Amino acid sequence: MIEVFRRWYERHFTDPQVVILAVLLIAGFLLVIFAGRILAPLLASLIIAYLLEGAVAKLTRLRLPRLLAVTVVMLLFIALVAAALFGLVPMMSQQVTQLVRELPVMISQGQALLLQLPERYPQIISEEQVFEIMGAIRTEATVYGQQVVKFSLASAQHVVTVVIYLIVVPLMVFFMLKDRDAILGWFMGFMPRDRRLASQVWNEVNVKIASYVRGKFIEILLVWAVSFITFHWFGLQYAVLLSFVVGISVIIPYIGAAVVTIPVAMVAYFQFGLSSEFAWVLIAYGVIQFLDGNVLVPLLFSEVVNLHPVAIIAAVFIFGGIWGLWGVFFAIPLATLVHAVLKSWPRHTFAPEAAQGAAEGSTATGSPAE
Repeated sequence: MIEVFRRWYERHFTDPQVVILAVLLIAGFLLVIFAGRILAPLLASLIIAYLLEGAVAKLTRLRLPRLLAVTVVMLLFIALVAAALFGLVPMMSQQVTQLVRELPVMISQGQALLLQLPERYPQIISEEQVFEIMGAIRTEATVYGQQVVKFSLASAQHVVTVVIYLIVVPLMVFFMLKDRDAILGWFMGFMPRDRRLASQVWNEVNVKIASYVRGKFIEILLVWAVSFITFHWFGLQYAVLLSFVVGISVIIPYIGAAVVTIPVAMVAYFQFGLSSEFAWVLIAYGVIQFLDGNVLVPLLFSEVVNLHPVAIIAAVFIFGGIWGLWGVFFAIPLATLVHAVLKSWPRHTFAPEAAQGAAEGSTATGSPAE
């Protein structure tokens, strides 16, 4: 066993470039996992600065001074955040509160619907099973309602922390963008001079992550806007909240669309019943998901992500379990990072002649082939 491990180590870690790349990756993951909460403002500022650097670079290519470009981008970013905080968040909070209040009525209607099943299909489901299902639904609804209340109280208690974030993070983002070259130069001073493999991986991942995040932001806005217009056109209740959830659901490939279908269908059913309006809402929602998956996604991400669906779903579960919502959002970029590392990792293969000679030698000594 020790000999096998030694050979594996010599095959993969004898190259100093590989050791440098491995140390950087391990240090980065450990830092985020164990010090993520402490460094949350710094990490958030770093991510936002990285995302805004593309806009700053475009303005500087138009021969604007970097300080002016950073100022313009930051003002637009602060205006967008302010519009979301003072315009969108109150509307969504109001609709969430209204939805929580109407949950008992929806549960009662659902119970009346379920009670019809034993009459129609007595061999499949009984009244006792229906009451057990409704009891479980009431319990879950109570738990979710308590979580909403706790979240609201916790938000009120941590309002000072939120204010600090709203002041500190924009300042850090501004200085990170303004002094980008100086900060990178200082950081590179601690890096080894010969870091070809790490630079190769970063250059490949950097282009893909920037394109992915930009495309995903555009996809969220388009799906959100089209969903809101569609739901508002049909007069569906909670149009702002449902359209926002539909837009955010595109962050989670394959899974998000399937999960969001449930609240959209439930709200449409409890509002319209089994009517033509209910059918048209579901048809329109299905068309939106079809166009997103078959037209918009290939258009935005044709050359960005070349990963198997199984790898994407696994990345969503793994990184989402580690870092929550941020892990889900960056699951595909992180999977792209892993893919780039594996692609660039030096491999030592045995020559066919050597393998054939080894096989002939083992046969000559009378060793079994199995």
